[in-house]
Amino acid sequence: MLIGEYNHSLDVKGRVNFPSKLREDLGERFILTKGLDGCLFVYSMPEWAILEEKIKSMPLSKARTFQRFLFASAIEVTVDKQGRIVIPSNLREYAGLDKDVVIIGASVRAEIWDQKKWEESCRQLTPEMIEETMDELGF
Repeated sequence: MLIGEYNHSLDVKGRVNFPSKLREDLGERFILTKGLDGCLFVYSMPEWAILEEKIKSMPLSKARTFQRFLFASAIEVTVDKQGRIVIPSNLREYAGLDKDVVIIGASVRAEIWDQKKWEESCRQLTPEMIEETMDELGF
């Protein structure tokens, strides 16, 4: 399970140190793609295959737009010897990544956020929203 919050900086070549704790579950090769809410999603190869099968099982009339969104921007990345990955410019632009980023574990995927966007997203989360979700889950 991917958990935790890690603060890092992009270098001028678009590289970022990827947390070793997350790499333990993701492996040294994983998929990076556009995510929701203006962040990037990161999937291990096995989780990507599960997601791909779920999407392929949907009727094309319902899945095609999402397929385009997710698969057109997807790229396989490999961690280098220094523990870094390169985030392509199109994905950096999509997520508004400039310098300071936050990489979080989100159960079966990781997410890469611009630090300011992440902080704003956290501020928008109200106790009532958390309580409602906890009620739905039976806490």
